[in-house]
Amino acid sequence: MKVRTADAPNSAAPEHAEGRAGSAGLGRGVGIFVSVVVLCAAGLLWLVVSVGDPRPVGVPEEGVVLDAWNVLYDTAAPSFPLIATSFGLAVLAAIGIAIAERVVTDRSRRSTDGSRRPLAPRTIMAGNRGVYAGPVTITVLVPAHNEEASIGATLVSLFEQSRPPERVIVVADNCSDDTVSVARRHGVEVFETVGNTEKKAGALNQALAELLDDLGDNDCVMVVDADTILDPGFLEVAVQRLTDDRAIMSIGGLFYGDDTGGLLAQFQRNEYVRYSRELERRRGRVYVLTGTASIFRSAGLREVARSRGTLIPGTPGDVYDTAALTEDNELTLALKSLGALMTSPHGCRVVTELMPKWRHLWNQRLRWQRGALENLGAYGFKPSLVRYWAQQLGIGYSVIALTAFWVLLGIAALATPNWVWYPFWLGIGGIFVIDRVISVWSGGWRARLLAALLLPELLYDLFLDVVYVKGVLDITFARRAEWGHVPHEAAGSPEALEVDEAVAA
Repeated sequence: MKVRTADAPNSAAPEHAEGRAGSAGLGRGVGIFVSVVVLCAAGLLWLVVSVGDPRPVGVPEEGVVLDAWNVLYDTAAPSFPLIATSFGLAVLAAIGIAIAERVVTDRSRRSTDGSRRPLAPRTIMAGNRGVYAGPVTITVLVPAHNEEASIGATLVSLFEQSRPPERVIVVADNCSDDTVSVARRHGVEVFETVGNTEKKAGALNQALAELLDDLGDNDCVMVVDADTILDPGFLEVAVQRLTDDRAIMSIGGLFYGDDTGGLLAQFQRNEYVRYSRELERRRGRVYVLTGTASIFRSAGLREVARSRGTLIPGTPGDVYDTAALTEDNELTLALKSLGALMTSPHGCRVVTELMPKWRHLWNQRLRWQRGALENLGAYGFKPSLVRYWAQQLGIGYSVIALTAFWVLLGIAALATPNWVWYPFWLGIGGIFVIDRVISVWSGGWRARLLAALLLPELLYDLFLDVVYVKGVLDITFARRAEWGHVPHEAAGSPEALEVDEAVAA
């Protein structure tokens, strides 16, 4: 299952506007490009299958769909050459992507081109060799817009760290509730934005503009969402990694869903468990520095701000690109483009909020998907982004594959007079079920049961595929993008009172 993984402000600087205008064609064209490539790949596979196995294995049977459409279906298993060809194509594609990613990663890590990759490990190590920048410190920024119900639990999880942060600053952005009062009752600093119209990215840019110049190279900034709970050992693990490896520019969290009840919540929990498991199998090699909780060296953030408008898109001087719909994904691409080394260690776990309703999930995933495509359109075809292009093409191809599965399943059910068992496909399906159950094993018995049922999760995947198609269409036709803020529990709810009582104790 895939994690798939704001409106552009009207007050963008001239350089920023020019940069966006220059990439607008590619930005809108990225949806068309992805669609054409995946359709061609699907067509090529269909051609290979049709010409590679022209002789029927058995005698096709005839069925009628809705008394109007005659169809032929074959109950025999595919031939061995056909199976081998399909398997071989999949393996070759996976190996090709893995090799390309490995080559690009190795070149980036070994790069000494400080003008193009100023954050590459060899460049960073050469620059601070023999220089002690002091111990690693952590300043936490908690961006918050009307988060009075959830921010208390987030702050408590920061205070309960086995290695507490040096500073915690709540970045209160246009709050009309008691977020600021709740933050001050917890004894943290509060930075209130002034005239910000650029959502979370604009709020963080204002705070970082006040903060970054006073930080040394080993003084790190952590950005934590106001609905996120950190495992007690998160900061201890992260600080140790940053101390041991001076080339690491950022550390991201492995995120898991909260304990919200209901089927929709369990779908999301399973999805997040699989994503975190995949990152662990990749030994922490990051796809996206999650906005839920990520740590950055101040030197890396300063370099991003300096490189905006030249090496990477954005307004010069801004850390976050306020024109990006998904600021965490965009910042990941920015750091990777500059050669930065980043990781998500096993011990850096966070629990994040799940979307409570389908419409909330729709808005969230549409923003994620469209934002990912827009970011690729802005950056273009860079070697450092080969994994991200492959990921989007893979999702696009899975849309075709899953849609074909449901369409053919429906046709077969309508065409056959009696239920037909296909031993070959039952065997393939059994292997698939086992894999999905194992992949969510750590999520508990509810996760395993849902995975074992298979069809509900396939329907959930179909929902995500529809979101993907909607994102491609929206970006292609330049439809207006929306942020989609999800309201939390009102102040005075049992959850909020429990947090306040815990703080008072």
